[in-house]
Amino acid sequence: MRAHNLALVLHTAANSTYPPSRAAVAAATGLTRATVSALVDDLVAGGLLVEVDPPPRTGAGRPAAGLALTSAGPAGLGLEINVDYLAACVVDLTGAVRHRQVEHADQRPVEQAQALATLGRLAAAARLAAEADGLIVAGATLAVPGLVADGLVRVAPNLGWQDVDAAAALLAVPELADLPITVDNEANLAALGELRASFSPGDGARHSFLYVSGEIGIGAGLVIDGELYRGVRGWSGEIGHVTVYPDGRPCRCGARGCLEQYAGQEALARDEQLAAAALGIALSAVVNLLDVPVIVLGGAYAPIFGTLREGIEAELRRRVLTAGLAPVALRPAALGPDAAMRGAADTIIQAVRDDPAAWLRRFT
Repeated sequence: MRAHNLALVLHTAANSTYPPSRAAVAAATGLTRATVSALVDDLVAGGLLVEVDPPPRTGAGRPAAGLALTSAGPAGLGLEINVDYLAACVVDLTGAVRHRQVEHADQRPVEQAQALATLGRLAAAARLAAEADGLIVAGATLAVPGLVADGLVRVAPNLGWQDVDAAAALLAVPELADLPITVDNEANLAALGELRASFSPGDGARHSFLYVSGEIGIGAGLVIDGELYRGVRGWSGEIGHVTVYPDGRPCRCGARGCLEQYAGQEALARDEQLAAAALGIALSAVVNLLDVPVIVLGGAYAPIFGTLREGIEAELRRRVLTAGLAPVALRPAALGPDAAMRGAADTIIQAVRDDPAAWLRRFT
């Protein structure tokens, strides 16, 4: 019960329009003022909440201090390895980015051990920077452009990886050895980051959208009613390997005519018009099958959304059966190319928010 109430109080303070007083939290949660006061004391002592200037005065008497998430305390470490870059960022409990570093380099000719060692160096530097800023890194999540199951990168065609234990490689870095590290698909993490960045607290549960991550490869994350859909084995979202031209260009996956051969970052540089048409064809199939109301273009697509929009929407109008009844909304990602590593870091922060009792137990 205490763990539930701690999470309830923390969420109430975090999701309020303005920093609520203890009395306001009690009124919103139905808990007694004494219970809320004791829980708040624990959350403040544990570095999760901080007392700030009083909220706007609504009646007679001296206004009480407000409660807000602290910008000092737990932080999430988001890591990303992609075909042409490595990245790391640190996000604090309020969602603010406190450290960010990206190293651009083609990872395809690099041995996986070397790539992960370089990423480990970025991660270690990010953790040191966070600690110098008074933060405590609660864990790390790695975003990868491939299929992940049981903690392993089962296959990442564009990197040439198969059955790679990326978390174990990172834990071998001395500065990271005590961190909980998880691995997930980059498009899934980007979709989660977009969900939390684009919608007001408590509002995201009403939203459904398809997030499309445009890099050298193309991935997608599907959010339905505020929840990420992963598929039975956790491998959904491989839109880059949807066939758009059956007798088309050979793909690294072994098939022909895959979307990423026409709309991946390298193909995009050659012919933006063809890329937009190919995207429109693939996205029309997704909408016809799943009735997705919103499509969000991220990664390399976000900065050139205006260039791609007309070609994609033309194909959606032509191919989606319900286009005349309910046109699909198309928009650029709010987080741009940082969505995957931001989403990765946010999974750590979200875990602390959802179970503050577990965080507090680390210090008792």
